[in-house]
Amino acid sequence: MLQPDFGYTKLRWLLTIGSLFLYVVDIGTDVSLAVRYFKDKHFVWAGLTLMFVLAGLVATQIFSYAWYSDDMNNVLVNPEGNPTISGMSKDGLAGLHLFGMGIFTRYYHLLKKGFCEVWPTTSSYTVENRRDVHQSLFGLATDLSMLKLFETFLESVPQLLLQLYIMLGHNESSVMQYVSMTFSFFNTAWTLVDYRRCLRRSLSHVREMPSGLPTAVYLLYKLCTITTHILSYCLLLMLSTYSAVTLGFLWLLGTTWAHLLQTNFCSCRSLEWLYRAIIGVILTFTFFNVKGHDTKVAMSLYYFFYSLINIAAPILLALLKAETQTATYLLPVTGVILGGTVLGLVCLVVYYVLLHPRGNWREADEVDGLQNEPETTLRMRSFLQP
Repeated sequence: MLQPDFGYTKLRWLLTIGSLFLYVVDIGTDVSLAVRYFKDKHFVWAGLTLMFVLAGLVATQIFSYAWYSDDMNNVLVNPEGNPTISGMSKDGLAGLHLFGMGIFTRYYHLLKKGFCEVWPTTSSYTVENRRDVHQSLFGLATDLSMLKLFETFLESVPQLLLQLYIMLGHNESSVMQYVSMTFSFFNTAWTLVDYRRCLRRSLSHVREMPSGLPTAVYLLYKLCTITTHILSYCLLLMLSTYSAVTLGFLWLLGTTWAHLLQTNFCSCRSLEWLYRAIIGVILTFTFFNVKGHDTKVAMSLYYFFYSLINIAAPILLALLKAETQTATYLLPVTGVILGGTVLGLVCLVVYYVLLHPRGNWREADEVDGLQNEPETTLRMRSFLQP
């Protein structure tokens, strides 16, 4: 019998349903908000809101189709060279992804395969067979969590920044804005936890982190650092819209760093450039280990400058834009930024010093076996490490 922490459980299957719900509602509320802005003749805000939605959708469709193609052409995943994968031809896959259904296709196959495993009609599997099936399920879940991570940092996180800027900088607020921001926030929180747990569970050479306190501390660290950074960027944009140039420069730094590290995540050069550009967006808001190497120095430098930005943003706004000194939001937002920064950094230290899983799950003599891992596992090993 499989151990509870090893198997793909009924709870995980139900949480996948919840993840799909958050994904759909997050996009739906953002589109509704864009329509409202358009009706109110705020065309720039409507355009930006839709732009972030489309950026997330397009990026996820491109990578989802590329991964299906890679799996179809890989002899370990498709040893018989079948012209279909998951019952779909390449042309059928192209059509689904062209109409933005790629991520829903992945949800469908994960839920269908997961349902047959967690609510089986027969029990003829051996333990080894079940282990292989469960490993395959976590592989599907990890691919999905990778795509959700792209979507989150191209759509949900920038959306939070935009809506906060509109609310604080232009004193424009509505129920739909609050609903949109709420679902963007919860979608971000869920994606971060789901990605970390799925990726570590799928990689046989690293230890999976237990749920409970480690997961809670990790989530708090990520949410505090991302939220405070969003608020700091918002204050800088309120100081001057030309601060967007600074955000562009930070994105360029992150993209350049990913390029200098020579990431090798994608099977073709053009996709690798797109991947590095998306990594630049992610690094604008939070730190991830791009190559899976020891990054103590890089992380320390990152959070040093992160702290400088968070401290400087409210000070610069108060000094250079005098009318904001009497604004009711300045003191609470400053308190959230400074308090959240301290709490986030404390959680970071506690997590990596006391709670981060260490050591390899596999022994060194299994390296030869790792070389024969399927493309899906190799893809996971080359992706961002939490």
